[in-house]
Formats: sequence, C-alpha cells, structure tokens
Amino acid sequence: MSSQPPLPVIHSAFYKFIHLHDVNALVEQLKLLTQTLHGSILVAPEGVNGMVAGHSEAITAFQSAVLAMPAFNDMVFKHSQCTTSPFHKMKVRLKPEIVPLGIPGVDASTSTGINVSPSDWRTLIAQDDVVLLDNRNSFEYRLGRFKNAIDPGVANFRDFPEYVKAHISEWKACGKRVAMYCTGGIRCEKTSAWMREYDLPVYQLEGGILNYFQTMPDAEKDWQGECFVFDNRIALDTHLKETSTTLEDVYQDEPDGEWRLQRARQLHMGEG
Repeated sequence: MSSQPPLPVIHSAFYKFIHLHDVNALVEQLKLLTQTLHGSILVAPEGVNGMVAGHSEAITAFQSAVLAMPAFNDMVFKHSQCTTSPFHKMKVRLKPEIVPLGIPGVDASTSTGINVSPSDWRTLIAQDDVVLLDNRNSFEYRLGRFKNAIDPGVANFRDFPEYVKAHISEWKACGKRVAMYCTGGIRCEKTSAWMREYDLPVYQLEGGILNYFQTMPDAEKDWQGECFVFDNRIALDTHLKETSTTLEDVYQDEPDGEWRLQRARQLHMGEG
C-alpha cells in the first residue's frame, strides 16, 4: 500500500490596525487558537500583526475562529503554499506597537493613505508625477523591487520618516504624488497615516507586494528580482514560489550584514 504524500504547508499572513483594550486576554486567546500552528503573532494596543503556517485544515480552523471575533470579522488573510516550513515554533507576544515607526501618537486605525488595487497600481506607478518609494530595508530593495522605485537607503523601518521629511518639501514644490509599497502592506499603512499631516497625496499598494504577486499573473512586467520574506523561505518569485536565494545572498553586501546574518541564522534554526 502506497503512503500518502505529506499535506502541503500553507503560510497565512494577516494584520489589522484597531484600538484594542484587553490585549492580555487576546494574547491568551490567540495562544489557544494556534496550538497546532507555527509562526509569530504580535499584539499591541494598536492592533494585531501575524504570520502563521500549518496544514490547510488547521489554517482554515484558525482563520474561522479569528473571523468569528467581532473586532476581526473583516480580517484579510493572504495565503501561499510552502515547500520549506516557514517557522519552527509558535510565538504570540505583547508589544508596544505591531510595527514600530518610532513616532508616538500615529493612529493607523482611523485614517491612512489611499489604497490602490494591484491592477490600478500598474497604471499609477507609470505616471510622471508619481514618486515611487520602497518602504522596506535596503537589503530587501536590493533583492527585488518595482521598476523605477527609489531606495530610501534605510537600515531600519524607524529611519524611513527621516527620508520622507528630508524630501517632502521638494515633492510638494514639484507637484508630486507619493506611492509606497512594502511586503504585506502594514509598513505603508503606518507610514501613510503619519504622512497625512503633510497634506501630500499618498498612495499605498493594497495588500503589498505579496498581494500584487497573487493578483497579477504577469507581475514580472513591473517587478525586478525576488521578494524577501521574514521566514525560513527567505525569498519568493512573482508566482509566490520559493527561490534558491540563501541568507548569505541577502546580507552579504550590507554594512551590518554579519550581525543580520547571525541573527537570521538563529531565527531560522528556531532559536530566536
């Protein structure tokens, strides 16, 4: 009798900015719901940001349980099938922010930039009056990016606002609009919520790069290279397939590459 092939592992990414009050209770609830999964979920007063992986039945059960919570009944989950298991363990942690911009008082739950669907994004970024910003770290940009995107040259997400503040007067004087993208959309939502105070049109790619790849079968027309992901898969192509890229490939030319490489190896070995 032939053995059954192993069940595919599904990666599921999700986030939502929402004012949460009993964050400790939510942490404990999510710990119960993820006992059959691996991954990482951050909970903060500003919302939830998570990546989990498991067999399809477990992912479906988790997703249904989350959607049954009134606060998260409109949560969006982005799925991709995995060859490599993305995580070694499950962590649900309480944090001050689910994405640390480094600027106090930014509320991304009420008002952010203009969300642009993947199909409309292609048209938007081809316009002459659009400044296209990669809202990720430089090592992510180097591995892959939208054509004509600008690398703000940041080593940490907290550095991004300084780049914006240094150029925003020039953009406004030239009548420019800003379009931003990141891996899953969360960094752009937090940034665009802050940028609204500068009275400049700000657009963000809905669902980020991964949603673009999932939605646009010809994403390679606009994208150069691969997309870095913060898990054991390391990098995906425009069809959400794992590539042969290694951690050494990712960090070898970075100023702090050796530190990042050691840290990444610990996380990929399940020690982080």
